[in-house]
Amino acid sequence: MARTPMNMPNARMPASRTRRAALAGLGALALSPWSRARATAAPRLVTLGGSITEIVYALGAEAQLVGTDSTSFYPPAAAKTPKVGYFRQLSAEGILSLRPDAIVGTDDIGPPAVVEQLRSAGVQVELVRADHSWGEVQRKLQAVGRACGRAAAARALQAGLDDQWRAVQAEVAAFQGTPPRVLFILAHSQSPRVAGTKTAADAMIRFFGGINAMQGFEGYRALTAEGLAQAAPDVILTTDQGLQEQGGADTFWRRPELALTPAYKSRALVTLDALELIGFGPRLPQSVRTLHRRVVLGDRT
Repeated sequence: MARTPMNMPNARMPASRTRRAALAGLGALALSPWSRARATAAPRLVTLGGSITEIVYALGAEAQLVGTDSTSFYPPAAAKTPKVGYFRQLSAEGILSLRPDAIVGTDDIGPPAVVEQLRSAGVQVELVRADHSWGEVQRKLQAVGRACGRAAAARALQAGLDDQWRAVQAEVAAFQGTPPRVLFILAHSQSPRVAGTKTAADAMIRFFGGINAMQGFEGYRALTAEGLAQAAPDVILTTDQGLQEQGGADTFWRRPELALTPAYKSRALVTLDALELIGFGPRLPQSVRTLHRRVVLGDRT
């Protein structure tokens, strides 16, 4: 019987050779430059929250950033990154146009429907529980480390920051005097509000050794003369940005309700950058030490 030449169109290859050829083809595809680039490319990141963006820079992963939210302005280079808006008023279309592989934010980003849209599009979304604790900072470090592929570097950074945190807490605990009553004013608009309990400001005041002068309510309330007189703060704390919004220290002190406070008599006003003061990022140990010195120890230089 005449055999059909193997190079003819109707020639049949043995099954074992067919499988070997298919596997070889898949192996060649897996080793192609395109597939290797996909497998080894650093994840493209969008960060939602200034402290989370700051951690990306602290880990040296800033080249992976393709977008940040409007609160991301530190370090200064972060202010120049493409912006996706305020982290609580997001648009899925704007974020997805940046083609991110991963998004890292806190659990208060939104709206929730947008978060679901991002996940449905196949983007890895890491949300960190925000509870105004040192644990929150640790969770942010771990989440960013996972998202950008630098988990080991994040663990090393956390170990160093944990040491700093223990040291500054020991400094605060060593103070033997009377803790000052501190009023935090969120003054980023022309309708300032004061911080009650369960706020980042309340946690920060406790961390640096003060007493929040505003008790009996959670969150923020409008600043009123009656409330300030009753709170009787020794020191007023606000952000650098808030003081600038109010027109500077001289204009700030002209608010008539402030004249009812002990802080007014001594012009006891302390300010700090907003991200340092209430951002709960990697500079938290440094911020607590600074505020303990300036608010509790009275070194306002």
